[in-house]
Amino acid sequence: MKRLTKKQMWIFAIGQLGWSMLSGIISAWLVAFYLINKDVHDGGVPFLIPSGLIIGGFLTVLGLITALCRIWDAVTDPMVANMSDNCKSKNGRRIPFMRWSAIPFAIITVLVFFAPVSNPGDNFALNIAWVAVFLVLFYTAMTVYCTPYNALISEFGKTQEDRMYISTAISLTFFAGTLLAYTPFVFADMLRRAGVAYYWSYRICFIVLAVIALVCLLIPTFLLKETDFVEAKPAGTDAFKSLAATFKNKDFRVFSFSDIMYWVGMTLFQTGLPFFVTVSMHLDESMTMVLMGAMTVLSAVFYPLVTGLVKKFGKKKLVIAGFFGLALAYVITAISGIVCNDTNNMGLIFGIAICVIAAMPMALLGIIPQSIVADVAEADSIKTGEKREGMFFAARTFAMKFGQSVAMLSFTSLAIIGQAQDPTSNDISANPIGLMITALVAVAFCIAGAVILMFYREKSVMKTIAKEGDEAFIKAIENEKEPDEKGE
Repeated sequence: MKRLTKKQMWIFAIGQLGWSMLSGIISAWLVAFYLINKDVHDGGVPFLIPSGLIIGGFLTVLGLITALCRIWDAVTDPMVANMSDNCKSKNGRRIPFMRWSAIPFAIITVLVFFAPVSNPGDNFALNIAWVAVFLVLFYTAMTVYCTPYNALISEFGKTQEDRMYISTAISLTFFAGTLLAYTPFVFADMLRRAGVAYYWSYRICFIVLAVIALVCLLIPTFLLKETDFVEAKPAGTDAFKSLAATFKNKDFRVFSFSDIMYWVGMTLFQTGLPFFVTVSMHLDESMTMVLMGAMTVLSAVFYPLVTGLVKKFGKKKLVIAGFFGLALAYVITAISGIVCNDTNNMGLIFGIAICVIAAMPMALLGIIPQSIVADVAEADSIKTGEKREGMFFAARTFAMKFGQSVAMLSFTSLAIIGQAQDPTSNDISANPIGLMITALVAVAFCIAGAVILMFYREKSVMKTIAKEGDEAFIKAIENEKEPDEKGE
């Protein structure tokens, strides 16, 4: 089997640029589009679905729909992974899924924002049904593309050098796609100034982004021939047996529990960032984008250093260091609510400190975990003879979604501690004490993630999959003692 060239690795990474743009459109704009604030509504823009915390007094209709979609998403991940692992197409096990899901994926993303009744008054039923159906279809299409795509990280990465390079490339394109998804903040306003109606100003932006994303999704499916690089041997197991076998792997269980801790902590911070900026640091809301952009760019600067650091220290130590680095950033975030006020201008100093401290940990945790999953999946296939890379990455995706869901559902309860809420409003009134508690909870999850990962047997996994060219990576962990070793 051939190895990918560096150019081909970047062609592969363009697929991540496409799906991160579409995912970013939903994550950045679904709530902002459908749960418009009171000022926009009073300006003559109608609500398209019911507003306010009307489900049990703590959840919106959109929040309930999203939660149900996540449950559906958790079901489809292992199903698609198993279908991909067992695919017998002459074009490979992964590329056919990616190629045929790309167009529906892009179209469905746009249709999520085309609720059919433009001025529903009190009759929201059709719009609610529309959003619910197309969100389910969106998450299904994303799974059909992304699960096979992620499995190729392990299969295309023939050596540790290749695997780290691919992980770095797709991390960069992920950040680029996510940032592009935020561009309607600028262009929708320009369209409205030109006379375009409020909702259409965003829809036009989403259509343009979706077309660009579609091209990116298709590029690797037509420019890379999977069977030139991968022995596409079907796994031969059903979904439930494959999922059970995946979680029987001790090292993967350790990694997964650690990964859930990471995603809870990271999502608590990201969800709370606008509130940390405005309430804790007393900065203008516009600084949210500035600080997030600065953190992302600075993190990307560190990306080229990660492979060299892995060769020197190994993957496990660096991920643990990343956990503690993020924990430090979150501690500073918690302290900002005590120190900053409207008169001492300390908010900007704290914001810059958080960006600088979090940048390197974000680089480590943005690249290395994907490579660890690929390592564990390959080691498992060597030991069992079953090639279930798709299921390993589907299980990792489930850990990510589970962690994100826990964080998003718990954020509101934490952030409003000490603050009365208006159930008819879409806006959360965060309290400084609640935000400080939120940041400290994120710290606790990061520390828990670091402690759990200490039980990952990196040396055993790496020696199982070692190939020519991996000597530097093996040497970095040669003297490490495995967690369950009694002797040396």
